[in-house]
Amino acid sequence: MKVFQIGAAGGVGNRLARLLVARGDAVTGMHRNPAQTETVRASGATPLTGDLVDDSVDELAAKIGGHDAVVFSAGAHGTGRDKTTAIDGKGLEKAATAAARAGVSRFVLVSVFPDALRAGEPDEGFEHYMKVKKTADVHLTRTGLDWLIVRPGTLLDEPGTGRVTAGPAIEYGDVRRDDVAAFIDAALHEPALGRVIVELTGGETPVTEAVARLVSS
Repeated sequence: MKVFQIGAAGGVGNRLARLLVARGDAVTGMHRNPAQTETVRASGATPLTGDLVDDSVDELAAKIGGHDAVVFSAGAHGTGRDKTTAIDGKGLEKAATAAARAGVSRFVLVSVFPDALRAGEPDEGFEHYMKVKKTADVHLTRTGLDWLIVRPGTLLDEPGTGRVTAGPAIEYGDVRRDDVAAFIDAALHEPALGRVIVELTGGETPVTEAVARLVSS
């Protein structure tokens, strides 16, 4: 499989690239900052500089063309409301349009769990982020793409366990970035799992079994 990653230098994206390459997939890792080139290359992916804000739909489509799937895990990462709108929101819309134009139907979006960090004090910037992410999810579901939206709980950097809880509606919790990447790796290669939103936390079910259960449910 040829996979085009948007956000390949990020915490989930970089881990996913390593898993995809290890199974023999060809991965192109798009990143905004030229300083991230070596980070992407070290994962085994082919680095490609691109910008969700500045690139046109046609420019993005030219980069995506020839791949079998797109994985979108890019984000503004707390750099301001305007960038959140431009990258997490409009950037996702632009990428989805570009994928359709390039004839690449399989599209996986890493989103956010609706209950994320709700125990803390209200924060306007975070609430804006959550609203933008929800709107992006809605936009993707209304496309003709073979989409899959993964909504992980609070992300942790501890080594993965290979076990998760996954479903269309589950209780909120933490999840390790390793395990999010492993789930996406498995889900991406299960063509029967599409056009569904999956919430994801740590759990007791092996990743491959969790994917199989979603397909059979």
